Amino acid sequence: MLLSGQAIENHIGRDIQIDPFQSDRLNPNSYNLSLHNELLIYEEVVLDSASPNRYRRIKIPATGYTLQPNQLYLGRTVEYTEPKNLGPLLQGRSSRGRLGLFINPGGSIGDVGYCGTWTLEMHCVQPVKIYPDMQICQIYYLELSGESTDYSSDKYQNSRDIQPSMMFRELSSDDHDAQMELNFEELLHRVR
Repeated sequence: MLLSGQAIENHIGRDIQIDPFQSDRLNPNSYNLSLHNELLIYEEVVLDSASPNRYRRIKIPATGYTLQPNQLYLGRTVEYTEPKNLGPLLQGRSSRGRLGLFINPGGSIGDVGYCGTWTLEMHCVQPVKIYPDMQICQIYYLELSGESTDYSSDKYQNSRDIQPSMMFRELSSDDHDAQMELNFEELLHRVR
């Protein structure tokens, strides 16, 4: 069951922590989260799932920053959240989507017990200007059915910064070496 805005407010301080919390950001069944003033952009031409990728940081000035198409931007929320016994869901606001800005297309469902700020995956279909502290996405809370355990991974838990992908931690070096060997063999086959 999806919590209403009133239910979210009633859970604040018990099963839900949102810091900072402002009651005027409550919606009928969600809460608006805002954009921090930094972005992260990968510097690699090809992103490798099996190893860390280089990136750089960009400050979003008060006058705004224009996002460009065909570029992945990682941002984060200002707000730190912590749910207990509830499943958090994050979604871009429709007002942003109507400007061609898409938020978290691949990572909208959070884990019960995740504590931290949210890394936002952002891309746009045409240039669009963003601003620090703009209300960029909404968090929803679902009641759970059945037993659950809290999220406890050391990859992203307790984050207060933008988190690039850490999928490389899931892939062993043996798997990566085998894949590189396959890629090399495929390249040789194409050359012949």
